Amino acid sequence: MRNLVLPARAIHVINTSIHLFHHRGFHTVGVDRIVKESNIPKATFYNYFHSKERFIEICLIVQKERLKEKVVLIAEYGQGTSVKNKLKELYFLHTDLEGLYYLLFKAIFETKLSYPKAYQVAIKYRTWLMNEIYSQLIKLKTDATFQDAKLFLYMIEGAIIQLLDSSMADERERILDCFLNF
Repeated sequence: MRNLVLPARAIHVINTSIHLFHHRGFHTVGVDRIVKESNIPKATFYNYFHSKERFIEICLIVQKERLKEKVVLIAEYGQGTSVKNKLKELYFLHTDLEGLYYLLFKAIFETKLSYPKAYQVAIKYRTWLMNEIYSQLIKLKTDATFQDAKLFLYMIEGAIIQLLDSSMADERERILDCFLNF
């Protein structure tokens, strides 16, 4: 789905819904809630997006593209930044519960059966991210493997799960430090 061009009104609906999905989940937010919160007629929603499944897929694509831009800025354009610091930035970007990755992470658990195309958007982002992580790890340690990149991603996702338990919030940085000092 390259070159997704949407009118400003549709972008407003997407941004409103991303917030709703982020905080309430994909199954608890229905089209009625979306149109009410976005202040648009239901017919306009279906004219833009055709179905809730297609709409969720578009929301995740938008979120994925926003996140990819941030990752590329960190990985490719952080010229004066060390590889360790780039990995730390990637880690903190992805473990922020109010950040862009949380919705994609949530989609992995909430969309697989009901919205398989949306699920694939989240899975493809994870694969892309693992490759980006690997490209950084190999600069840090020449014998780094793709398994190390997977481990780093699992560490991100484990930190998210820990952060959902507020008593574990202080552990996020300690876990990262243990990994980067391998």
